[in-house]
Amino acid sequence: MLKPQPLANAFAATAVIFILFLYFLKIIAPPIFKLLINSQFLGADIASQVPPANIANALGILIAVAVISWVLGYLVGIFYNKFNQ
Repeated sequence: MLKPQPLANAFAATAVIFILFLYFLKIIAPPIFKLLINSQFLGADIASQVPPANIANALGILIAVAVISWVLGYLVGIFYNKFNQ
């Protein structure tokens, strides 16, 4: 049995840490960021479509990712417990 709230917290924390890692990578090492992002899409130039890194975009994306991943984690916990009985 999974506890939904700790699972949701873990989902949100993991997602936020990953997004922060990508933002720092974009600022510190743009070629590595470009290689990492483009390799996920079989070489398509997706990294050029990423908006410039500024604090307003970063904060908005972090809040959205945290909320959506928390809700998803909570729902996974609830449905897992419901269907695993």
